[in-house]
Amino acid sequence: MKRRRRFWTVVDKLESQIDRGIYPVGSRLPAERELADTHQVSRPTIREAIIALEVRDRVEVKTGSGVFVTDNCKVETVDQPISAFELTQARALVEAEAAALAAATIQEPELAALKQSLEDMKVPDMAIEADQRFHEIIAKSTRNNAIVMSIQNLWKLRRSEPQIIAAYEDVCSQSDEQRLQEHTSIYEAIANKDSSAARKAMHNHFNRLINSLFAASEKKALEEIRRKTNETRGLYSISHLTQ
Repeated sequence: MKRRRRFWTVVDKLESQIDRGIYPVGSRLPAERELADTHQVSRPTIREAIIALEVRDRVEVKTGSGVFVTDNCKVETVDQPISAFELTQARALVEAEAAALAAATIQEPELAALKQSLEDMKVPDMAIEADQRFHEIIAKSTRNNAIVMSIQNLWKLRRSEPQIIAAYEDVCSQSDEQRLQEHTSIYEAIANKDSSAARKAMHNHFNRLINSLFAASEKKALEEIRRKTNETRGLYSISHLTQ
């Protein structure tokens, strides 16, 4: 936990400096050694912070050149509303293939960051953020910018559309242990370089999620029917006449 706090402290400080223009879009961040000295942390902690900034699309790591500040990509709006079911199905299709590809392309620092996100999921206050970070690390490790953009935009819909937020809150808060188990299975498949198992594990995760969404939706529908029935019963009841 202490190491995690150091790592996220660096992320927060660097993001703040980027937002304030100290490191403008297109500029290069100081070298790893200099950042470690400035923030008084180890170089591995700096590497983890850079990975986190990269999955958030705040920086781009260019091999041999350094780490450069990027412009945040914007999610495109659509004319028709997107339901939680549509979003979950789309995520299942895209992220299962991303996991399969990541199993062949992921590097050790990303694998370490992926494992750390699993540890963070065990902490209730960090679980949602760690969940998103887990999926974004997988996306980045595919080395495919189109996949990265697609998954980032799907997550932005997940975190910005009120109806989707409400639908996910109904199911995610009730399955913390199961969610952790599913993400652990995904991690183990990727760590074992097993693309087929990674795809299956991601499909299993989203299959459980979409079934939970349907169950929550059915429960709400039944509650609404019961409420309307009780209102009607109260309106037309003659029990007060027989007392």
